[in-house]
Amino acid sequence: MNKKNQDNILNVIHARAPIRINDIGGWTDTWFAGEGKVLNLAVSPAVEVQVRVFNTESGAKKRVIVHAENFAETFAMDPDRPAKNRHPLLQFTIGSRPIPKEYRLKINLYSPVPAGISTGTSAAVCVALLGALNALAPKKLAWAEIARLAHEVETEKLGQQSGIQDQIAAAHGGISFVHMRRYPESVVRPVRLEMKNWRELERRLCLVYLGKPHRSSAMHERVIAELEAGGPQLKYIRELTDIAQKARDVLAAGDFEAYGEAMIRNNECQRALYGGLVSAEADAVGDVARRFRASGWKVNGAGGKGGSMTVLAGGDDVLRRRMVQKINSMGRGIRIIPVCLSREGLQAWESRSA
Repeated sequence: MNKKNQDNILNVIHARAPIRINDIGGWTDTWFAGEGKVLNLAVSPAVEVQVRVFNTESGAKKRVIVHAENFAETFAMDPDRPAKNRHPLLQFTIGSRPIPKEYRLKINLYSPVPAGISTGTSAAVCVALLGALNALAPKKLAWAEIARLAHEVETEKLGQQSGIQDQIAAAHGGISFVHMRRYPESVVRPVRLEMKNWRELERRLCLVYLGKPHRSSAMHERVIAELEAGGPQLKYIRELTDIAQKARDVLAAGDFEAYGEAMIRNNECQRALYGGLVSAEADAVGDVARRFRASGWKVNGAGGKGGSMTVLAGGDDVLRRRMVQKINSMGRGIRIIPVCLSREGLQAWESRSA
């Protein structure tokens, strides 16, 4: 950046929000579940947003330039008139917060994981972007309000099916137990672990990319159709709620074997809910995990073809490393993505330089 352009920058805002894995009780945080409970883990690396603020050029309508770094795409938009022609999630998130008329923005967004990986990435992008724009708004929102607004962008403005847990994980961070009493209202309680148990959980966690992205909203539509047809699947929604409660209790007690068993049972409940939610690739990774004595495994998010799954390795370090090597050698794009637990949720700050 040359000196002239640098002098024109009024402010630089950064924001970060973690992604989510191992959502035990997922599917129960939806409108068709009515009431539900979910235990999930926020992990880093986090989604990153940078907003550079300039004076508005006279008469400019499209005063926001967005660079989606992962897609190598840049476009201009009018924040007062978001459109669905390009990256509607980004446009309607930006349009949901007031941007003072005297400002024009250059926004850069980056995700550390592939798109459609079923780790709540779109929710983390929304939350991080809203967190950055929050600094410009006359009325500041609390992080919980940002989570709620991010959920509204996906469900109300874009008409997509989405539970509430992903936005909560991105905003709150840590290990969250979400009790949805009535959609979309919830009570969020952090699960505190002793430091030794936090380190042990982090040592065992493996995020496995299953080789291709998926579209979670499509999976939601299929499950909803089954439930509306009066099938027996509703009993599995209730069981998923019970599993989440049990998983919270055993994890808080540091019982990783019982936590792993809850993961496996959750995985099988998802399969029973709709057969397509656990793919052949996920089962192949589960077979490897079993062979190397992992404590648990489950598909992340809605499941289906592609996406990712969480594996909880066993206590033996050597077996864990061998398991990782085997998974990375499976081909078809299947690989381990390194993650670590994130104590912090949404973070936003100003640097005034870029």
